[in-house]
This record gives sequence, structure tokens and C-alpha cells, in this order.
Amino acid sequence: MNIRFVSDSSANLLQGEQEDLYCVPLQIVVGQNTFVDGPGETVERMLSTLRVHKGKTSTACPGVGDWLESFGDADIVYGAAITSGLSGCWQAGNIAAQEYMQLHPERKVYILDTLSTGPEQELIMEKYRELAKAGMDFNQVCAEIRRYSAGTRLRFSLASLENFARNGRISKAVATAVGILGIRVVGRASAEGTLEPQHKVRGEKKAMEKLAQSVLADGYRGGKLRISHTQNPEGAKMLETLIRREYPEADIRIRDNRLLCAYYAETGGVLVGYECS
Repeated sequence: MNIRFVSDSSANLLQGEQEDLYCVPLQIVVGQNTFVDGPGETVERMLSTLRVHKGKTSTACPGVGDWLESFGDADIVYGAAITSGLSGCWQAGNIAAQEYMQLHPERKVYILDTLSTGPEQELIMEKYRELAKAGMDFNQVCAEIRRYSAGTRLRFSLASLENFARNGRISKAVATAVGILGIRVVGRASAEGTLEPQHKVRGEKKAMEKLAQSVLADGYRGGKLRISHTQNPEGAKMLETLIRREYPEADIRIRDNRLLCAYYAETGGVLVGYECS
């Protein structure tokens, strides 16, 4: 049986890095420049363009046709999309799934609205593969992935909210208060899948301490934890060290943000997705 695992690019995964993994790219629009979040583009080039651009910027989700192309000729597709609270990506993927199954009634597609992004979405893609390899049937996998995603979380530390303001997600007044004198905003993805700032702290060390405290308070007990960052390996490593003080054998991995997450997290941003007990 031909099974594909499909994610949009906000999971920071690259197509082909795992067997049968396919990634549908989002786009970042900066003036006359459009950056496609795929292997042919770099975070560095996008960020350098953003630094000199003074106008509005935006993001564009994949279309129905992009999702359909990613399904190929698979008998079963397990997919995940960035939160519908920030993007129309899931809606496009779900429409594509319905069209695909109408064209091929014997085939099955499920696209999960993760209500999240980045490293939490990465965890969900990992879990899909585990469940499929365990021999579960389609309906069992779909039910279990919903249960699993209800027990994962995403938190973040951001040194800037400028692109959220440029994109119309928050007011410019709120964005201006972050980044001044080393202020960081620490928050989480809400239950509705929206950005929820919770704390303002000064300096990287305090931000990572607050982030670690919040992760542990959520019920993290040493399971899978994935960290992604935008040009901030020191902050990511600091967070890992703080978590390992409590759980030395924790399953932790660190990766760079790809374009979409780097656009929203901006330089210095750290995202963490993890399993709660």
C-alpha cells in the first residue's frame, strides 16, 4: 500500500528528509519579492530582504492544486497543516482531500488542523509515521492522531513582533513594545490556534527560564520535545540545558526554522513543541 505523509512547510521539514514525506510550500511576500518556503530558498536571503523593506508584508498559503499534487497516487495520505487561526492552509488541504477522494473513492486522505505550527506540527508528523508503522488502519490512525495532538503544546519566545504587525496580526503599538531594551515576549499557541503572548521579560536568559518553567508547568515529563529557532542556536541550546536539568534523558532535538516560521518568529525567536503527560 502506498502511504504518503504530507505537511505544509510550517513544520520546518524538508521534502525527502524522511521516506514518503512530502511538503507543501507556503510563500512569504515582501514587496515585489516572493519567497517560496522550499529547498531552493534560504532564510538568510528572506531576512535580509525584510530588514530593508519598510512596507507591508504578507504570507500566502498553498492552493488546492498544490495539495493535490502532493498526494501523488497515494492510497492513503496522512497530513497536517498550520493552524487555521493564522492561515487558510488547512481549508485548502481539506478541500483537496475531498476532491481527491471523490476522484478516487478507494483512497483515503486526512488533513489535521494542528491549531499550531513549527515543532508541535513536527511532532504530529512523527506520530503519524509511528502509528502507520504500528499497523493501525486509517480510522485508527486518524482517531489516535487527534488524541495525541490534544496532548501536545507549543510555546515561544520572540524578540520582535514586527512581522506580525506588518501582516496585520497585531497592532503596531503592541509590536513596538517588544524588542526595546532587550524585551522578549513569551507565550503559547492558544486552544483556538492563535498567538497568545503571556509574559514580557528582559533578556534571553530570563526568556528561556520562563519558557522552561512554562513547559514543565504544562506537564512535560521527559517525552518528546522539539525546539526550532531563527538564527539563535545559543537560545535553543540554553532551553535544552534547562529542560535536561529536570529530565537528563529527555528526547530533545533542535532544528533551524524554515522560511514561514522564521518570518513570524523573526531573528532570535525560539519555538518549542512538546508532549504533556
